[in-house]
Amino acid sequence: MHSYSDHNRHAFTVSELNRQVKSLLESSFLQVRVQGEISNFSKPASGHWYFTLKDGKAQVKCALFRNRNLRVRFSPKDGDQVVLTAKVSLYEGRGDYQLIGEMLESDGEGQLQQAFEALKTSLAKEGLFANAHKKSIPAHPKHLGVITSPTGAAIHDILSVLKRRFPSLPVTVYPSAVQGAGAATQLISALEAAQRHKQADLIIIGRGGGSLEDLWPFNDEKLARALFACTLPIISAVGHEVDYSISDLVADLRAPTPSAAAELISPDQDALRILLDRQANRLDRQLKETLTRHRQRVLHLRQRLRHPGDRIREQKARLSNLEQRLLATINHRLVKAKHQSSLLEQQLIQFHPRRQIEQISLRLVRNEERLTHQFYKHRDQKRYALGQLATRLNAISPLATLERGYAIIQDNKGKVVTQAQQVKTGDVLINRLHQGSFSSRVETIYIDNNSDNTANDFENTHD
Repeated sequence: MHSYSDHNRHAFTVSELNRQVKSLLESSFLQVRVQGEISNFSKPASGHWYFTLKDGKAQVKCALFRNRNLRVRFSPKDGDQVVLTAKVSLYEGRGDYQLIGEMLESDGEGQLQQAFEALKTSLAKEGLFANAHKKSIPAHPKHLGVITSPTGAAIHDILSVLKRRFPSLPVTVYPSAVQGAGAATQLISALEAAQRHKQADLIIIGRGGGSLEDLWPFNDEKLARALFACTLPIISAVGHEVDYSISDLVADLRAPTPSAAAELISPDQDALRILLDRQANRLDRQLKETLTRHRQRVLHLRQRLRHPGDRIREQKARLSNLEQRLLATINHRLVKAKHQSSLLEQQLIQFHPRRQIEQISLRLVRNEERLTHQFYKHRDQKRYALGQLATRLNAISPLATLERGYAIIQDNKGKVVTQAQQVKTGDVLINRLHQGSFSSRVETIYIDNNSDNTANDFENTHD
C-alpha cells in the first residue's frame, strides 16, 4: 500500500479554479430575475453598461452589453429601482461573481408588464386578436383619419410621408392625448367621432416611442374593445419597432412606426407616375395598333367594293347563261320524256289485256291436250300393271289350287288342319272344295312312315 504526502496532491491554478467555478455557476443558474437599486452606473465608449445592483444588505456587479441594452425603454441612472433578468457568471480575470444582463426594466415597469401580459391573455381567449375578425385594409384609401396628438412627432411623421408619397390623400386629424391619465378615454372619444363623421375610410391610431408607462393608454381594455367594435379598418402604429401594445394586437393591421403606417397606405407618387407612363404608352401603342388594323380593313373593303353597274352586268350575263342552261335542260327532258312515252306505248300494246287473254287461252288449250294425253298414258300403264298383278295373284291363289282337286280341311273351330296329329278319331272336319264344302268324321288316322306313332285307319264319312 502506497502513501502520498500533502505536497504530492494536485493543486488548482487560480485560472482553473475560476473557470470551474464559472462553469458551475452558469450551469446552476440558467436565468434569474433580480430586483435592486442601481449604483456605480457606467457607460464606456464601447456602448456596454456596467453597474452594481444592491439592496440594504448586499450588492452584486452587473453587465448589460450593447446588443442587449438597445432594447431598454428608459435611461437608467444611479438610484433607480430596477428588475434585471440575467445569467449568473464569474469574471475569471478578477474572480468576481457577476450578473450578465439580458433585459432591464424599471421596478414599476415590471408590474405594468405583468398587467399587460394578463390583459393580453384574457383578450386573446375572448378572440379579440383572431384574424377572422380583422377587416381588410383598402389598397387606395379615399380619406384618412388619424387619431393621435396634434403636436406630437407621430402626426408630423405621417404627414411628411404622405406629402412626399401621396399628397392628394385627404387627412382628418382627430386630436387626443396619447399618454398620461385620461388619454385612453380621449382616444376612445376620437375613435367614436371618426365613425360618426363617416368621412374617413381608414383610421391610423398611434404615437411615437416611449417607455411602457408612456405607452400604457394603448394597453387600456376599454380602448381595445372600442377598436374591436369599430366599423372602420384600423392600423395601429404605437411606439418603435420593438414596442407592442394591446392596440397593435386588436387592430386590423399593426405598423412598426407611424411613418411605416403612412408608407403602407400611400402609394409612391413616383411609382404611380412611372406606372401611369407605362399605361399611357401601352394605351398609345394599342390605339395605334387598333387604328392600323381598322385602316387595313377599310382598304381591304375598298378593294372589294365595286361599281353597281359592273355588278348588274355580271348578273345579266349570269342570268343569260342560266336561261340558256334552263332551255337546254327543258329540251333534253322533253326528248327524254317522248322516248319514254314511246317505250311505254309499245309496252302497253305488248301487255294489252286482250293479248294477254289470247296467250293465256292458247296456253290453256295446250295444257289441256297435254293433260289428256298424260291421263290416257297413265291409265294404260296402270291397266297393264293391274293385269300383271292379277295374273300373279291368280297363280298363287288358293282357289286356283282348289280348281285342281285339292280341298281345305278345317276343324269345328275353323282352324285349318295340316297334320294328322291335329285331329283324333271321331272329330268332325269341314272339307272345303273349289265349289261347295262337306263334313266328314275321322275314323282312322295315318301317320307318315317317318313318325314313331302307330298308324290308324282314317275314313271319311260324308254328311
